[in-house]
Amino acid sequence: MKSLGKYLSVHKKRMSVGLAIKSVGTVAELFLPMIMAYMIDDVAPTGSVLSLSLWGAAMFVFAVAAWGGNVIANRMASRVARDTTEVIRNDLFSSTLYLSARQTDEVTVPSLVSRLSSDTYNVHNMIGMIQRLGVRVPILLVGGVALTFSVEPVLALVLLAVVPFLTVIVIYVSSKGITLYTDLQRAVDTMVRKVRDDYTGIRVIKALSKTEYEERSFAKINDDVVHKETKAGVIMSVTNPIMNVVLNLGMTVVVLVGAYRVSEGLAKVGEIIAFTSYFTIILNAVISVSRIFVNVSKGSASAKRICAVLNMPDELVRDEDLAVDAEEEKGGIVFENVTFSYDGAPALKNVDFSLKKGETLGVIGATGSGKTTLVALLLRFYDCDKGRILVDGKDVRGYDEKELRKKFGVVLQNDFLMAASVEENIKFERAVDDDAMKEAAKNAKAAPFVESLDSGYDSMLTVRGANFSGGQKQRLLIARALAGRPEILILDDSSSALDYKTDAQLRATLREQYPDTTIVMIAQRISSVRFADKILVLDRGEAAGLGDDATLMKTCPVYRSIYESQNEGGGANG
Repeated sequence: MKSLGKYLSVHKKRMSVGLAIKSVGTVAELFLPMIMAYMIDDVAPTGSVLSLSLWGAAMFVFAVAAWGGNVIANRMASRVARDTTEVIRNDLFSSTLYLSARQTDEVTVPSLVSRLSSDTYNVHNMIGMIQRLGVRVPILLVGGVALTFSVEPVLALVLLAVVPFLTVIVIYVSSKGITLYTDLQRAVDTMVRKVRDDYTGIRVIKALSKTEYEERSFAKINDDVVHKETKAGVIMSVTNPIMNVVLNLGMTVVVLVGAYRVSEGLAKVGEIIAFTSYFTIILNAVISVSRIFVNVSKGSASAKRICAVLNMPDELVRDEDLAVDAEEEKGGIVFENVTFSYDGAPALKNVDFSLKKGETLGVIGATGSGKTTLVALLLRFYDCDKGRILVDGKDVRGYDEKELRKKFGVVLQNDFLMAASVEENIKFERAVDDDAMKEAAKNAKAAPFVESLDSGYDSMLTVRGANFSGGQKQRLLIARALAGRPEILILDDSSSALDYKTDAQLRATLREQYPDTTIVMIAQRISSVRFADKILVLDRGEAAGLGDDATLMKTCPVYRSIYESQNEGGGANG
């Protein structure tokens, strides 16, 4: 179980040294008013220049110790906060990469982005402030109150009278803080989600003249964030003015009582000056308490959100009972009565088929029929509810995650391209040499347009490949999938932006150049799958038909309907 305390425990030695230095500096600061009072009341009346000089030097030494201790300790605190947050951020990012698809759906991507950015920032501020003020403030408060009793006990009772009021304020505010800031971070998640969606679809928004609508939609979400931020800010910031009022009223009483006691000869001028200095120190310390509670409330809420992700269990663990290798030809795929649902909503029902090495399976069906879900289960992004899936004769749950996914070359729906060179996008940080990269580009029909670019394979893509056409991007993605010479190639609607001629040429090249590669091809166009060895027709998550083109034309009404609707528009020719 990961917690903030475990991350801080690595720096306990450095924190202990820093807190010790901070304590020494703070104690030195507390002695300055006492030295000043002694100089005014006892040394100055003697007229001894030497004594005044010596005590002045002592006061200077204490002042330097206070300044130096605080500066050194604060720099050490900043380094601890920086290093701890860096590790937390790295671990959190790593954890997000290993979350199951279901866990990612549950947390949501915008929330993960918010936790990696604003939540880690809040934790950073909390760690730094706890070290800078967590020791200093208690010493100033306790030490200041204790020294006021030694300087002027009567006036100290006035100070003590305000403590219950301050305590009630702090307890009330701190009890509200964490809840308020948790709600605020949830609202920020919603705003991040909205911004992410709008920036991704900015061209569509402009094309459909929905800019004003999106502005109003964002303004509504932003108002909610502002409302929650204002509510949290008002309640958390109420401590400063109320504490100031209470303490300033106390200071007024102290001045009045102190003036009376001096006039009556019951107190010395230096003692009153020292007392007011301590009162000011205590006032600033109390104000710092309110700052601590604000930052601790924010940081605690954020730390809970971060640790919730860090401590998510590994859902897709390897089942050692299923890890025995089967003596079957590599590249084979079997679905045995596979059923799967998203939070109770059925996506696939009793899907059953087998595919041998080198065969091609075409998958076709209406939107929402379960085509992409089938791929997600094959790659083990999710585990099926019933049935089992075999790759090379072994249940996918028996594979190590890396071992399983090394078998695949994949082009998914809404796949992404990096803001990097064409070469980097095709190689994708794998051990792919230049020859393999260029061969993959050639087979994916990407080589002609890449080589026509001024910088060829060194040409840069903008974010999401926006400077390339849809067809060019799809060919680059296919080249990336082919570059690793996979045993199994998955193409999920990866030719939708290709013209019919290029699509046909690509399919022919795959048959010729990759005869031993098992291919699962998901498509909307029937022309893309009709020449596959087997075609799986999905209808509302169920297998409406399985066979080759000729068989399905005779036996599967759904397939025949798709063919006829596309053929009428000239879309079945290929």
